Amino acid sequence: MTPVLVTKKISKYFYEPEKFQVLKEIDLTVNRGEFLALVGKSGCGKSTLMYVLSTMDTDYEGELQIAEQTLTGKSQNELSAFRNAHIGFVFQFHYLLPEFTVLQNVMMPALKLGKFSRQEVESKAMQRLKTLGVDEHAHKPSSKLSGGQQQRVAIARALINDPDIIMGDEPTGNLDSYNTQLVFDIFNQLTHEYKQTIIAVTHDEDFASKTDRIVQMSDGRIVG
Repeated sequence: MTPVLVTKKISKYFYEPEKFQVLKEIDLTVNRGEFLALVGKSGCGKSTLMYVLSTMDTDYEGELQIAEQTLTGKSQNELSAFRNAHIGFVFQFHYLLPEFTVLQNVMMPALKLGKFSRQEVESKAMQRLKTLGVDEHAHKPSSKLSGGQQQRVAIARALINDPDIIMGDEPTGNLDSYNTQLVFDIFNQLTHEYKQTIIAVTHDEDFASKTDRIVQMSDGRIVG
């Protein structure tokens, strides 16, 4: 097993309204190709941990490594470039740009990365949409799709740069049971067929129970 994400003794404090330790010496190793659910009651620190793991929050103690790179102490510009190349995001709300087509939305992170020509990016984006069964909607405005379809487009966008990790923050929190199952099946296929690593924060116990590993948090610590 190859570790793709490693944390060493990550702690974090909030200072308003008074000093409060929200993460307490988190040691976590996630292996390549693992589908992991991060669970726990509201306020346990799981969303805060996700922000640290995603490199969005840099105000912490300890060390974070992703894809064998130590990210602690890097500048915001370095982290922004790293995120675009190595991390894909799937949120509770899809955050697609409604005035752009489905295909344009998926292409954006790859155009920003600047590693491939526009033609190559377009071809890759179509492949991702095909994998997710929404390629026939490629030239429609994203606003014309159903919620479940939009979330699949958001997953295609998260995959476009072949990230080391996809991070999902309540990725099924806004979906009905049919589309929740669909998104789960997609994630499951991505991990087991394509060796994609996925970390998902979820309140959905049924969703979590079917992943490869559940990491349970309570009171700022990993407890299981």
